[in-house]
Amino acid sequence: MMRHDLPATGWRKSSYSSDSGPQCVEFQPAPQGLVAVRDSKNPALGAHAFTAAEWQHFVDAVRNGQFDH
Repeated sequence: MMRHDLPATGWRKSSYSSDSGPQCVEFQPAPQGLVAVRDSKNPALGAHAFTAAEWQHFVDAVRNGQFDH
């Protein structure tokens, strides 16, 4: 999926992101049932696309603390 295929509006900031921290993630539904994910502090870098199942697996892992240091 190309960056220009995604609308400029419709991005949602992750509730785990903070305005002052370095980890800021935005996401939105994308064509073909995918979920687009990008760095909210640098959206010009583009987005990565994941299947809905992959995205849900990641969200569940974050909620369960699997990435906590």
